[in-house]
Amino acid sequence: MTWMAHSVMVSKGQIWLANLNPIKKNNEVGKVRPVLIFQNDGLNESDYPTTIVLPLTTHLVDEAQPIRMRITKREKLTHDSDIILTQIRAIDNTRFVEYLGCLNEEEYKSVKQNFLEIIE
Repeated sequence: MTWMAHSVMVSKGQIWLANLNPIKKNNEVGKVRPVLIFQNDGLNESDYPTTIVLPLTTHLVDEAQPIRMRITKREKLTHDSDIILTQIRAIDNTRFVEYLGCLNEEEYKSVKQNFLEIIE
C-alpha cells in the first residue's frame, strides 16, 4: 500500500503548531494551536498521511490530571500550556505549520501514563 508523503517530518514528543479547523462540533478543539505528536516514530517516519496528536491550550485548569497535563513554555512555545488528553485525534500531515518545541522523556512518559489512566 502506498501513502501520500509527509509534508513535514514530525517525531513523537514534539510540539507543532497545527491548523485544526474546521471543527465539526462545539466541544471539539479547533483553531491554529499547538499539538503534541502522540504517534510512534515508526509510523511518523513512514509515508502514512495522518498523525495522531493531542492539542494544547493556554486556558489552564489546575489539578485536572489525568485529563490534562501542564507543561511549561519552552523554545517557540511562548506560554505555559495544558495538554488536553481527552481530545486525541488524527490530523492530515498538511495541517502542520511550524515546529515549536519538544517534551523531555519524563514529560512524555507522564503523558502516556495519564492517557492510559483515562482509557483503562
